[in-house]
Amino acid sequence: MVDSGCCKPEMSGKIKRLFFIITFFVLIAGMALSGCASPAVTQSLIKINFTADGKTQTFSMPAGASVQQVLTQAGITLGNLDRTTPPAYTILTDGATVKLIRVKENFDVTDVIIPFEHQVVKNESLTSGQTLLIQPGVNGTQEITYRTVLEDGVEVSKTEFKSVIVKEAVPEISMVGIQAPFSPVPITGKLAYLIAGNAWVMQDTTGNRRPIVTSADLDGDIFTLSADGAWLLYSRKAGKDGKDNINTLWVINVDDATAKPIDLKVKNIKNYAGWVPGQGLTVAYSTVEPRPTAPGWQANNDLQLLTFKANGSVAAPKEVIATNSGGLYGWWGATFAWSPDGSKLAYARPDGVGLINLTNGAFLPKMPLTPLQTHSDWAWVPGLTWGNEGKTLYTVIHPEGSNAGSAENSPVFNLLALPLTGGPALPLIQRSGMFAYPVAAPGDPPAGYPIALLQAIFPDQSDTSHYRLVIMDQDGSNKKTVFPADGASGIEPQTVVWSPAKSSTRFIAVKYQGNIWMIDETGGDIHQITGDGLTTRIDWK
Repeated sequence: MVDSGCCKPEMSGKIKRLFFIITFFVLIAGMALSGCASPAVTQSLIKINFTADGKTQTFSMPAGASVQQVLTQAGITLGNLDRTTPPAYTILTDGATVKLIRVKENFDVTDVIIPFEHQVVKNESLTSGQTLLIQPGVNGTQEITYRTVLEDGVEVSKTEFKSVIVKEAVPEISMVGIQAPFSPVPITGKLAYLIAGNAWVMQDTTGNRRPIVTSADLDGDIFTLSADGAWLLYSRKAGKDGKDNINTLWVINVDDATAKPIDLKVKNIKNYAGWVPGQGLTVAYSTVEPRPTAPGWQANNDLQLLTFKANGSVAAPKEVIATNSGGLYGWWGATFAWSPDGSKLAYARPDGVGLINLTNGAFLPKMPLTPLQTHSDWAWVPGLTWGNEGKTLYTVIHPEGSNAGSAENSPVFNLLALPLTGGPALPLIQRSGMFAYPVAAPGDPPAGYPIALLQAIFPDQSDTSHYRLVIMDQDGSNKKTVFPADGASGIEPQTVVWSPAKSSTRFIAVKYQGNIWMIDETGGDIHQITGDGLTTRIDWK
């Protein structure tokens, strides 16, 4: 019989021993595990010395703190230029020193004087050793901005930041006389000429010279004597205060050595201004509007008449032609020419030549032209002159060339006479060049008269060619080249001038290499009358 309710004694002992052994090893393992764990410790602090705005403080910061954390602890925000040593991203160690440097920049403006230069121009129009101040010098002003850097209130650098010229210096220009190398030549009337922005006149002989305008700012756009030679009409560059103006129009009494220039209160004249024959102290002019783009203006294609008095009073202008588009290439403008008696007015512009109806200002075409395509910022306007009988116009056209394609690109330019009493135009010179600028000699009709003109040395490149002076009869006969001599350099394009009608020998004055030359109509007598190379414009009445 088996007793199922109890264990055998020897089995119970074994179980107890096994339990004891397991418990022992669990305790040993627990002790071992508990021995490997780190004991809990408190995070260490470091001392930081911080200097800012003249004060030094000591902060206790956690180990591993950065300079930026020190700034935050101090409640400081850096300015745009402020910096720290060491930099803000630096990790600090115990005992480290941090310094805040306050940086400030100042900008100071200083005006500096720009001394004017001294320039000397030699001129044989003055007697040897004589000096004439033709332009007083004016100092300029330069505005210099300096940048100064301060660190904690101490200047550490000062450098130039910006420089602006507020006012340009104006050079002092003195003209010193030298002995003229040429013998004086008797002349009739007055020969006016422009040198270094000043107007001079010769009278009686080419050795008798005197200045009439010494403002040193004549621009040469307008420079013309009245029919009797008593007055000079001229243009001056606009002053510094006239930035929107190109130039201004003035007159002066040539006969009065004490006369002061008269301001006609007219501005922006580029294409035309001249005296109206038979109307006393009356001038005609056409205006433009300044533009920032080439050529620097937009022509109004108008015409105004203005009368002034010798005492300086100026009447209001009278409009003959209202502002208008001026036809094709009208932006460049037109030029005008009065008949010798002042009863008729001719015009020339890029698209043709004709007359002006003086009653209503209408343009009456006589010779339409296809405007020349210059492929540049200028337009070609044909030269124009009246025959002294007042019935013929002399001008230049550019017909279609046989090998040149359309007329607008043709290099062919021909001189012709245009009778105003009827009949076809009369061809006078083939391939004269675009800058022939014919000029009829003054005289009393119905006497015959010669025509002076320029003939291109290279007719097919007449826009860049030099020219030779040619004289012919009014019908184109007896053509002869008189100046300069064969083999010599040609003359630059210009309108030459005849001596007055009352001259016993008719001369032509021409500007050649900056000097004035006189050539008689036969080409026999040629006189160089200046030698300083400074002349830019001439007129003779």
